[in-house]
Amino acid sequence: MKREMQADIVILGGGTGGTAAALAAAASGKTVIMTEETLWIGGQLTSQAVPPDEHPWIEHFGCTRTYRNFREGVRQYYREHFPMTSTARNLPGLNPGGGIVSRISHDPRVGLAVLQQMLAPYIHSGRLTILYGYRIQKAETAGDLVSSVTVRHLGTGDKLVLQAPFFIDATELGELLPLAGIEYVTGAESKTQTDEPHAVDGDPAPQDIQGFTYCFAVDYTEQEEHLIDKPKMYDFWRQYRADFWPDQLLSLTGVRPSTNEPVEYEIFPGHGGKFPLFQYRQILEPAHFDNRYGFRPLSLVNWPQNDYWLGSIIDVPEEEAARHLHQAKQLSLSLLYWLQTEAPRPDGGLGYPGLRLRRDVVGTEDGLAMAPYIRESRRIQAEFTVLEQHVATASRPDGVAEWFPDSVGVGCYRIDLHPSTGNRPYIDISSLPFQIPLGSLIPKRVKNVLAAGKNIGVTHITNGCYRLHPVEWNIGEAAGYCASFCLDRNLFPTDVRNHEETLSDYQQRLLNQGIELQWPKLRPV
Repeated sequence: MKREMQADIVILGGGTGGTAAALAAAASGKTVIMTEETLWIGGQLTSQAVPPDEHPWIEHFGCTRTYRNFREGVRQYYREHFPMTSTARNLPGLNPGGGIVSRISHDPRVGLAVLQQMLAPYIHSGRLTILYGYRIQKAETAGDLVSSVTVRHLGTGDKLVLQAPFFIDATELGELLPLAGIEYVTGAESKTQTDEPHAVDGDPAPQDIQGFTYCFAVDYTEQEEHLIDKPKMYDFWRQYRADFWPDQLLSLTGVRPSTNEPVEYEIFPGHGGKFPLFQYRQILEPAHFDNRYGFRPLSLVNWPQNDYWLGSIIDVPEEEAARHLHQAKQLSLSLLYWLQTEAPRPDGGLGYPGLRLRRDVVGTEDGLAMAPYIRESRRIQAEFTVLEQHVATASRPDGVAEWFPDSVGVGCYRIDLHPSTGNRPYIDISSLPFQIPLGSLIPKRVKNVLAAGKNIGVTHITNGCYRLHPVEWNIGEAAGYCASFCLDRNLFPTDVRNHEETLSDYQQRLLNQGIELQWPKLRPV
């Protein structure tokens, strides 16, 4: 017999956007049920093991108050719980890992601890219930409304029917959309559809989707040896070379995303002036800590060499998706084995056997992140879809992104698309600081569902700048507040967007909660 649960708002997916949505909805006094397939909430910040990708002004503006609280919470966690040097502890802009990619490169376990602290009052009061290990299996609809969803526990098989007036899809792949019959798109739109300069020529390519990545953590000590077993697919990946790649994928030769011209990497800095991959996403800098504790340099491996683009996991048979997920894991393990045994060293030797797979950092037996880092999802057919023409620097001669009167937040990042399942290379072009329109969170037809992740109304191209950590957080937070506002006013999101006075009231609520709706004049990135 199926068990039933009810709440004001059901959030499917406990990633970055889902967690922010839950925080906003619970803070608004609503009862919330949030599902999460893994054992960790936080998505990109935790279970996918990806340090924050952020814009240059993140320390001062351009994110929500709660995202800023999260970032400062990470720093405070290190100050309170780690044996830091006095110099490091007193750094106002402490970057625990010293990574290149972020001003706050941190251990995913620290991110998890901070998120749990932020949600703790609502969990302990019973206002927020998190269902770990559950995945959506079915959705019931009545006309243009979703009435319930059935979720299944991945371990026990137990099923729960979740009922609510509002549902927020914050899954990594937009999994509510096909189950509820919500219109959506996938892959690459064509120029004839969007007129975007970088859209594909000819017909649209719904299975041409950015690659995903199984990240992992390694630390390093030169004097030790920590070889893993040779992966079963190592010989395949050792020889693999894409048409657009200048060398074997497992090499120190890659391509520069902005030009797709060859570029040479090095593993550690100071051995040739090339881009140092280990420092790229380093999440622990030993110099910040008391050396009596034996801290080692620790890094998360989300590099060009372990992006997987040999096939899609969206709208394909289950066994095909499972095969691609397995092969992606084999790619990441093969990269590690190659680094340990064959990577060329500056001294003429081969391999860095002192690289140690840190299973504890990601909380898994195989040492790979609990979930793959997903860059591109199903995307709702939204009331408004953001196009390249709205945000790309080359498309905006006045140097300002499109103004959205229904803005629910801001973001900024280059349009950064990784190699795709269509065997297409990087698309990496300049963009302008942009707004997030409420219309991009609202499906065209279904009234009581909001998107809260990479499933919003963007295109294959604009996904490349709307998919980053602070933007996804802002999207989720806006969705949580929107659903709560609708419950308070007995409205649907489309009513909020399409009535000027109501929209103004909702936007004022966002402003009161520390959500910035517009940018000062800034240069492109």
